[in-house]
Amino acid sequence: MNIFKFLVFLMVMAGCATTNPSKKITIHTIGDSTMAIKPDTDKNPERGWVQVLPQFFTGNVRIFNHAVNGRSTKSFRELGHWKPVLDSLKKGDYLFIQFGHNDAKETDPTRYTNPQTSYRHNLIRYIEEARSKGAVPIVFSSIARRKFNKEGVLLDSHGNYTLIARLVAQEMKVPFFDMQYLTENLEMEYGAEGSRKLHLHFAPNEIPYYPEGKTDDTHLSVLGATEISKLFVQELKRQHHPLGKYLK
Repeated sequence: MNIFKFLVFLMVMAGCATTNPSKKITIHTIGDSTMAIKPDTDKNPERGWVQVLPQFFTGNVRIFNHAVNGRSTKSFRELGHWKPVLDSLKKGDYLFIQFGHNDAKETDPTRYTNPQTSYRHNLIRYIEEARSKGAVPIVFSSIARRKFNKEGVLLDSHGNYTLIARLVAQEMKVPFFDMQYLTENLEMEYGAEGSRKLHLHFAPNEIPYYPEGKTDDTHLSVLGATEISKLFVQELKRQHHPLGKYLK
């Protein structure tokens, strides 16, 4: 084997080593209710999109979903959710970061963050602390809300938060998944009426879990959570991300 062929062989072997699909992979996720695990799955129709994500990965991927209902980049840390996640991170683990819905709560000082200042710095701090443990952070923009006007146009409901998430990812050189863009397209594909199925719309006494009925355009049905997980999986493949090697 000449030196050129030997070098090519070493490069190929190195590539195989870094994307070996038999390697055990751990993913930790931090975020809000749109990601979080919902209880009573035998009767509760609500799901977080990360809650249904494991079905798309091989058994070599473990997902620890630490997302909590109602949390922002500020309250997730201040209420003590972040420290145990940080303590558990190991070299080579992945950390998914998706906040924004509750950072925009302007009437709640325990959660609100200014997108241009504290929200940006909170994201940077999560990234830097994850990297200090050897983990690999990934930033996600918030998923879209079902917010159609009377003309059937889907309106933005996140302001600058998704833009800042993108800019932080660029600044910190971490992967970015634009879930707002992907889920806006999903909402529009289903349409103003059809998109109700992606969320929680139930008439009184339609299902036992919501005897008084439910109208919720933020949180997800099983269908909605599954469709969003599929969008993420497709984007993993499009970006040629190493985690794509572990998909079923």
